[in-house]
Amino acid sequence: MHYLELGGAEMALIGLLHALDSEKVDVDLFIYSHQGPLMKYIPEWVNLLPEVKAYSMIERPMTEALKAGQFRLVARRLAARRQHAKYIRQTDFKGDDGSIMQYVGNCVTPVLPKINPSVEYDLCISFLTPHNIGRDKVRAKKRLAWIHTDYATVHFHAALELPVWNAYDKIASISDEVSRSFVTTFPQLASKIIGIENMLSSRFVLQRADEADVSAEFKGKVNLLSIGRYCTAKNYDNVPAIARRLVEGGLTGLKWYIIGYGGDEALIRSKISEAGMEEHVILLGKKENPYPYIKACDMYVQPSRYEGKSVTVREAQMLCKPVVVTAYPTAPSQIQDGVDGRIVPLDNEGCAKGLADFIADKNLQQNLVQYLKAHDYANAGEVNKIYELLK
Repeated sequence: MHYLELGGAEMALIGLLHALDSEKVDVDLFIYSHQGPLMKYIPEWVNLLPEVKAYSMIERPMTEALKAGQFRLVARRLAARRQHAKYIRQTDFKGDDGSIMQYVGNCVTPVLPKINPSVEYDLCISFLTPHNIGRDKVRAKKRLAWIHTDYATVHFHAALELPVWNAYDKIASISDEVSRSFVTTFPQLASKIIGIENMLSSRFVLQRADEADVSAEFKGKVNLLSIGRYCTAKNYDNVPAIARRLVEGGLTGLKWYIIGYGGDEALIRSKISEAGMEEHVILLGKKENPYPYIKACDMYVQPSRYEGKSVTVREAQMLCKPVVVTAYPTAPSQIQDGVDGRIVPLDNEGCAKGLADFIADKNLQQNLVQYLKAHDYANAGEVNKIYELLK
């Protein structure tokens, strides 16, 4: 894994580690850069391998990598940037591009040292792309790579990725929709796909939700909450326009809080100002423990343009909160509309109307909460699929 900052894939990894049985497996965990607030939630029985300087600099500023003496690494990162820029010019692609990481993987991996080379593992799990490192730098009898992204919504250079995915024995997909979009891109890999839902620890989520009482921070008559990186996928730049429609429609007591961080913060703030929503859309920034905020809000909203399978939606369901998601392609894999949440249109007008209708429907909200209380969203049993791979 790259690091353990606050994010869905990172939380999914923590959930997997907590689901594994220390009586059945020994686990070495290699984190490229030992950073992020989730580091302290690695189970004590898991053996965290030492940080290796070259790996820790893969995503750090290049000036920092140069100061650390990682000259070959910087040269290869620059080569990746040049190759990717040439590819984008050739394709004339405009949109959300995810292909850069594969160029980084191809260029950087050859200059990285082997990971714990004295050990041959029964299973190597590469939890996040690029998967070159798990393929080339670990001795293992079997290899498993994870998909966290809906390939139908983000641009990738398939021909460049195919040899890397093909080197793995199995490919773990977090939902049927993610599997379908991946196989559409890579039909030759269909036989390698194994469905493994994200695993979350109910005890972990519930205990952390009780660590603080933040209810006094929510000032609205209706308090919505969203959590995620400030990036294109999460669609937070459209939240102010959606909120404005809600307020103009009569929800003057609305407060929409957003926990997160990332490169789009300036854009989101400008959209808040443009819509005149400074009193209604509030950026809370990064929170090491977001669970008390989920517990205290009236409703959790995931307004994304696309998702693989949102971990925070599952966490909100575990805390028995009414959940609303937009109709991104994989939404039906996560929400049973009208049963354990609501799916509303992705466009701003449709989203605002769907939210307003749901906010007004107290009976439906109560029915959803009762359903959530009666069902388990931890998916701890999925860990048995890992054990099967070890047989």
